[in-house]
Amino acid sequence: MADVKLTHVKKIYSNKVEVLKDINLDIKKGEFIVFVGPSGCGKSTLLRMISGLEDISAGTLEIDGHVVNDIPPALRGIAMVFQSYALYPHMTVYDNMAFSLQIAKESKEDIDKQVRKAADMLQLTPYLDRLPKALSGGQRQRVAIGRAIVRRPKVFLFDEPLSNLDAALRVATRMEIANLKDSMPDSTMIYVTHDQVEAMTLADRIVLLSAGHIEQVGSPLDLYEHPDNVFVAKFIGSPAMNIVPCQIDQAGDNTRVALSSTVTVETPIRTEESQQSKSAFFGIRPEDMIVVDSQDKAFLSGEVAFVEALGEATLLYVQVPGCDDMVIAKQIGTLNTKRGDTVHLSATPEKMHLFDENEQSYTRKA
Repeated sequence: MADVKLTHVKKIYSNKVEVLKDINLDIKKGEFIVFVGPSGCGKSTLLRMISGLEDISAGTLEIDGHVVNDIPPALRGIAMVFQSYALYPHMTVYDNMAFSLQIAKESKEDIDKQVRKAADMLQLTPYLDRLPKALSGGQRQRVAIGRAIVRRPKVFLFDEPLSNLDAALRVATRMEIANLKDSMPDSTMIYVTHDQVEAMTLADRIVLLSAGHIEQVGSPLDLYEHPDNVFVAKFIGSPAMNIVPCQIDQAGDNTRVALSSTVTVETPIRTEESQQSKSAFFGIRPEDMIVVDSQDKAFLSGEVAFVEALGEATLLYVQVPGCDDMVIAKQIGTLNTKRGDTVHLSATPEKMHLFDENEQSYTRKA
């Protein structure tokens, strides 16, 4: 397997639109890396540049220590699984998986060994004699993955492979990919998705992109618990983190944050220097909100605008005076709270986040 290194990589189209801006990224051998971000952020373009399907406008791309900017896709040692299955409809599952090896003129014995090994890994052995039309969507995607496996590539590339599947099949196929990852621990895999659940459950590290640049790289829990900025805080997690404009009232070993003219919260978050009456942003995740029985125990209070009863949890959408966006509180189980009720919300200090006026995170107190 191979490592992948991108150094000052850019993508600029002929109309001078810069789609990717100075991408620097080191992917280690055996890592499962997930590119995630909103539509149009450049994640699929970046994957296609690694595959060779898109030219690199500037910078260098190295695979296994070799610069491959001008190397054609077939010679890069990569295999790609597309959003559409791209199977040959007139060929059996076996022949679809064997095709690239037949083109490479490998021996029949080696081809049969590789195909059956991949089929066994993906639980496709009973379907080897079937045509793609006789398979479910999830089975077809597994055939596409098997076709990539038999090529024994240096790097696997996945371009939103589950987006065409329904919810149940997505979960099942995600489990198959997780099993594949565990059964091939030395394989380097790069996976593109818009679904943060896929990113959180599959990735060793997540690369979160926005508007053509990297916002943050880290483990799933690192991005969830320690977002670098407001964008990351709001993108990772569902529902998104609540972000409330505030003023830093006092800084030191503990920071006092004024959420309104009457409500001040003390947090263990340290700012870079002592600051007084500086604009900032206070963050708290919906699942970290606690409904309390009195305003004296709360740091936010407001009127419930909407209730989502999900069975295992209840989401309260609360209109808090002075907040443009509704504050969401996620509570385990069912509540008797209804629209129009006033609720009081609190949270433990360790769960609080603080961002500066430029929406960048303050360093937490060690």
